[in-house]
Amino acid sequence: MKRLLFFAFALFALGPSFSQTAVGDTLLKPIDSLYREDQLYVGLTFHLLTDLPETVAQSGFSGGLHLGFIRDFPINKRRNIAIGAGLGWSLNSYGQELFIGEDENNNTIFRNLSDPEVDYDTNRFSTQLLELPLEFRWRTSTPQSYKFWRIYTGFKLGYVYYFKSNFRQGSNQVIQTDVPELERLRLGTTFTFGYNTFNFHVYYSLNPFFKDAQLNNTPVGISTFKLGLMFYIL
Repeated sequence: MKRLLFFAFALFALGPSFSQTAVGDTLLKPIDSLYREDQLYVGLTFHLLTDLPETVAQSGFSGGLHLGFIRDFPINKRRNIAIGAGLGWSLNSYGQELFIGEDENNNTIFRNLSDPEVDYDTNRFSTQLLELPLEFRWRTSTPQSYKFWRIYTGFKLGYVYYFKSNFRQGSNQVIQTDVPELERLRLGTTFTFGYNTFNFHVYYSLNPFFKDAQLNNTPVGISTFKLGLMFYIL
């Protein structure tokens, strides 16, 4: 009996200490001290074409849809600075006055539809890419908060696995999907900043769409500057 009373007394005396320690640890311990900002992303962009031949202009709407996942690798103790690497998919459409066709010898033809002016219904090319984004990431995040300011900057390497140029003039339609002059490997710089889910996104292409392509003895080239919104989902 004495031993039982002593054991009960010991539990009563030490109980508050264990309770305080547990409560204190719960209050002080972060929700996840090793958190990452692994994220799914969805982007919508408007495209401005640059490095066009002097006589060729952009026309109609040009835009894109971007989807992917980025793995977060924090590099400091606070975990608000990190390297992000991922895999993505991108769909893009570009409206402009550059006709892309083919002659009887299967050589690519580039022609300016405004010189001389040609009436047409549609002229644009579209691309689908697999992309590898690489980012340097800074944010004001904490283990307890999913709402924070962010600045992400880096590079995006892409490969054009699908290309389609579509010209339509009444019942006449010219479609090109295999253009040897197309530069399928794409490289661009990215910059994203914002708060929480909504973020402004900028992409600038570092290499032109076409190589060794000529329009009236002038290099065709064509690069793109993308502006839009990027949405991150944890």
